[in-house]
Amino acid sequence: MPDWENAKNRAVEEIEGTVEEITFRNEQSGFTVMELDVEGDPVIAVGALPPVNVGEEVHLYGHWTSHPKFGRQFAADSLETTLPSGATAILRYLSSGAVKGIGPSTAAKIVEAFGERTLDIIENQPLRLAEIRGISKTKAQQISDDFRAHFGLREAMNFLGQYKILPQEALAVWKRFGTGCIDMIREDPYLLCAEGLPIGFERADAIALGMEKARDSSRRISAGLTYVLTHNLGNGHTCLPREKLINVAAQLLELERDPVAEELEAAVDDGEFMEDEWNNTPFVFLPTLYQAELYVAGRITTMSMCPAEPIKNYARQMDLIESMTGIAYNARQTEAIDAAMNKGLLVLTGGPGTGKTTTLNAIIQLLEMYGHKVAIAAPTGRAAKRITEITGHEAKTIHRLLEVEWGENDTQSFARNDKNPLDCDALIVDELSMTDILLFQSLLRAVKFGCRLVLVGDSDQLPSVGAGNVLGDLIQSGRVPVVQLTEVFRQAQKSAIVMNAHRIVGGEMPQLDLLDNDFFFLPLREKDAIAKMISDLCFQRLPDAYGFHPLRDIQVLCPGRKGELGTVALNQILQQRFNPSHQKRSELKLNGVTFRQGDKIMQVKNNYNVEWTRDDGTEGTGIYNGDVGMLEEIDRLRGTLKVRFDDRVALYSVDNADELEHAYAITVHKSQGSEFPAVIIPMYPMAPQLCYRNLLYTAVTRAKKILIMVGHKQIALQMTRNQKKTLRYSALSVFLQRDLTDNP
Repeated sequence: MPDWENAKNRAVEEIEGTVEEITFRNEQSGFTVMELDVEGDPVIAVGALPPVNVGEEVHLYGHWTSHPKFGRQFAADSLETTLPSGATAILRYLSSGAVKGIGPSTAAKIVEAFGERTLDIIENQPLRLAEIRGISKTKAQQISDDFRAHFGLREAMNFLGQYKILPQEALAVWKRFGTGCIDMIREDPYLLCAEGLPIGFERADAIALGMEKARDSSRRISAGLTYVLTHNLGNGHTCLPREKLINVAAQLLELERDPVAEELEAAVDDGEFMEDEWNNTPFVFLPTLYQAELYVAGRITTMSMCPAEPIKNYARQMDLIESMTGIAYNARQTEAIDAAMNKGLLVLTGGPGTGKTTTLNAIIQLLEMYGHKVAIAAPTGRAAKRITEITGHEAKTIHRLLEVEWGENDTQSFARNDKNPLDCDALIVDELSMTDILLFQSLLRAVKFGCRLVLVGDSDQLPSVGAGNVLGDLIQSGRVPVVQLTEVFRQAQKSAIVMNAHRIVGGEMPQLDLLDNDFFFLPLREKDAIAKMISDLCFQRLPDAYGFHPLRDIQVLCPGRKGELGTVALNQILQQRFNPSHQKRSELKLNGVTFRQGDKIMQVKNNYNVEWTRDDGTEGTGIYNGDVGMLEEIDRLRGTLKVRFDDRVALYSVDNADELEHAYAITVHKSQGSEFPAVIIPMYPMAPQLCYRNLLYTAVTRAKKILIMVGHKQIALQMTRNQKKTLRYSALSVFLQRDLTDNP
């Protein structure tokens, strides 16, 4: 794949030839493998390129490279094409299927009729094709439209390519705006940073300024404001204070504050942004986020006012459950069970060892005794797998439960919604802290009236990666029944992991001098010594002492990606220890990262289109954010990677490899919803924004059997003392506290 930052630093080479065969092409990304005739010699060319067809003459720009299996290839960054000339070349071109509606037989008839003028006739006088038997006027026009669209896409790719927009990005632009996209972008370059396109404001802004668009234009300011709000969705904010938004946007745009404030006011009046006020502070939202928080608040209020039908007199059934399980439920657990039965809406929260699982199992058993159909969901695949294991009931990801569907431009929708609700009488959602506001809105839209809703999570863990603070806001609002389990059961008290987790939440320094339990601290000062110890623990010491598999059972968790002992640095070190370069292991370098056959990798975003096959032969689609697997094969010729996730083998195209990262070490955020037999945490100076209590608590609670910290004790103390949670601007709690009866 072309990489503009790397390509601009190396000499550009050129070749010319005729396309002999298209070996492989991914229509989504443009990644192509083709064979050329270059002055009588066969040449393999690869790259993400505009569509080409057999018979076309191409001029490629790029560089020569050597493939360990397939030999010398030309890696193309861009191309120019020349339509075939001469009747023989045109016949070959059309016979290849280059134009929809023309096969070999029809191609022969057309070329026989029009000779060297064939392509000009197709483009400019399509109705003349109807002179040929078997071609109607309608079909003639369709042939012409397809021909022009084909070259319109190529023209768009060439136009956008001059602004360093990659072919797969240009393809997304073409799909969004169609044949008129060049004129539209010349008129308004900020269309390139529309939602769903992969280009972003900063690149679109550079293009616009290169076209000498005014720096203080209304369109530029509006796009800048949208960018600031959209960027902060990634920081968890559903909205921003108006003054903060204006100041940040003005700094981004390098403009005075007043024109930005004036444009924001006009955009709010036009409905481009939404504004609301509380605590004497106006806040600005993107419309989708405003409507999401307003809808969730209204729906939760309705569910509280019109709850599911109460289940009374279940004492005998509880006695039966207690006798079967041998569990005596404490007062808080009994309160939670009663709320689930009689209020129909419950938030159940609590730390490790407090009995959330046993309480949840009792609720499920009771509901099933009364004939209720229970559905269980979690935000991620690993979280769904975990709740399945601990309850014995199948759980699905929320996306899978809602039957996610993908339309054009990768737009997401759900088959389950307010018009086609979920077929269940009770819905249990685990790991609610990980669920963002947009997903929670979609979930509530699919919950039928009268359905019981039990929301489970640990309010002391990190909030969702996406925008919103659903669990925290529900609890803070005071409008939802909440039961917090606080008593640590006797068996759990034997675990130093559990007890130290509770000490951390309470602001007490964890006990780090234990020698005979499941929580260990190894004090080291130097970065290299810490990295070596982590490597030794993973590769030899823990496997030898406990029988752990070094890749499946042991997980290194880092507070962040960057830094001297962040995931980027540790993954390089651990990859070299576990999976060094070897002539028998194929590898591929993408965006500066070397992927190697045998690597431990993680999927870092939900992708519902990746195809997989189970070991038993069953097939399906969808790999989810946080899924960890093993890179089994790299096929450079076809541009594919084969990855094993437990009993599933998934096939990726090279252009989707940016969804994969090394997983020898992962961030604490990426570990949410997962548990690992053994967890290792480096304790080393880090960015101040990562040095806080909730992050340390979340990391510690990922360990099931063994937790080892390596490094500076002072870092553990600093993180424990810093109780400042990550600030999130959100409105759900405020909206819940209002009288919502007049809101839609």
